[in-house]
Amino acid sequence: MGKNKLSKFADMATYPHVFQCPFEMLKSEGFPLKGKWNSYFENNNPMVLELGCGKGEYTVGLARLFPEKNFIGIDIKGARMWKGATEALKENITNAAFLRTQIEFITHFFAENEVSEIWITFPDPQMKKTNKRLTSTRFMEEYSRILKPGGIVHLKTDSDFLYTYTKAMIEENELEIVFDTNDLYHSGIDDKILHIQTFYEQQWLSRGLNIKYLAFRCPKKASWSEPKVEIERDNYRSYKRNAHPSK
Repeated sequence: MGKNKLSKFADMATYPHVFQCPFEMLKSEGFPLKGKWNSYFENNNPMVLELGCGKGEYTVGLARLFPEKNFIGIDIKGARMWKGATEALKENITNAAFLRTQIEFITHFFAENEVSEIWITFPDPQMKKTNKRLTSTRFMEEYSRILKPGGIVHLKTDSDFLYTYTKAMIEENELEIVFDTNDLYHSGIDDKILHIQTFYEQQWLSRGLNIKYLAFRCPKKASWSEPKVEIERDNYRSYKRNAHPSK
């Protein structure tokens, strides 16, 4: 591990708004703030998660725009998260926090009905592995446990594959769509939230890719059903997403 990464991890260990919990401790003791995040934020404001937050641009940007809400960026990549966490600390943004963990463990950190909204910004579309897609029914079931009734999931993606798959999943499970566009920046939407751009989003825009945006409700359901559809794959590889689409 490089010295730069080590210094970032050392910084993160001292940040009061960054939480890390080894899985063994999680299994044996549980996470102390589960169901009690309002005690950390010292208010009962709505809580919003950004899954796979990367450098934390959305978490910090949303926290700036909406001081009446609390935001938590979640990612397993601590060195990336350092940027947003450091920015929030320097600006004294008290309604933003960061959690370093795998998204698969999300129900270990949040209690039923504790979360109001979830943002998924530019995830790997996982074209080969359905159960790894962050909008698969496997994850929807997890999200529905922690979301309040009427809770919303937001997806921003450059991937035609993931956008098409998510719409099929929504239709298959009869979920309510709040908003849907396959070309966000030519849709006429004037919403300052949607114009916060992540590092990856800037990359895709510079390469001429359309940005898709879906917002939908994720209710608690007795069962979830995966859509049985054939979807054309994106013409770039999910494991090498910095490549130009034509390569």
